[in-house]
Amino acid sequence: MGARKERADAARNREAVLAAADDLFARSESPRSVSMEDVAAAAGVGKGTLFRRFGDRTGLIRALVEARIEPLRAAVESGPAPLGPATPPRERVPALLDAVLGFKLANRHLSLALEEAGSGSPYEAGHYLWWHATLRQTLERIPGLGDSGFTAHALLAATRADLVEHLVGEEGMTGEQLRAHVAALAAKVLGSP
Repeated sequence: MGARKERADAARNREAVLAAADDLFARSESPRSVSMEDVAAAAGVGKGTLFRRFGDRTGLIRALVEARIEPLRAAVESGPAPLGPATPPRERVPALLDAVLGFKLANRHLSLALEEAGSGSPYEAGHYLWWHATLRQTLERIPGLGDSGFTAHALLAATRADLVEHLVGEEGMTGEQLRAHVAALAAKVLGSP
C-alpha cells in the first residue's frame, strides 16, 4: 500500500513540475533565465526532487517537450495522411516540415530552450535524430532525389528554433508567412514528379 501512495505522489509531483516549467518558459523573456530553483519553487517541490526526477535542466526541458510532442509523434508514426507513414512522400515531406514548424511556433520558448540546452551538438539530440530519420526515410522514397540524409538536414534547418525565434520574434514575420516560405522551399527541393 505504501509503494502505491509514493507512485501517486511522484506522478503528482511530476505533473506539478511540468506545469510549472511550462508556465515559466512561456512567460520568460529568455529560456536561459529559467532555473531549476525557479521551477522547484513554482511547483512547490524541493530542488532535490527535481534533480532526482529529471537529472538536470536539460532533462526537465526534454521531458516537457516529450509530453507536448507525443500526440504529434503518434500521428507521424502510425496516423493517417498527411503525416502518417502511408502518405505519398511528395505529400508527406511538406506535411512533416509544417508539423515541425507548427510545433516550434506553438512552443517557441520551450523549443529554443531545448535547442540551447546541454552540451554537444543539437544534431545529436533525440528529438532531432527522430525528425531527421523520419524525413530521411520519406525522402528516400522519392526516385532520383539524391542524398536524402543531407536534404533532410537542409530542410530541417529552416525549422530550427533559433531561426524561428529570429524571424518571428525579431523580424516580425507571422507564423503563416514562415509556414508558406518553408512550404515553398520544400516544393523547390522536391521539384515536380
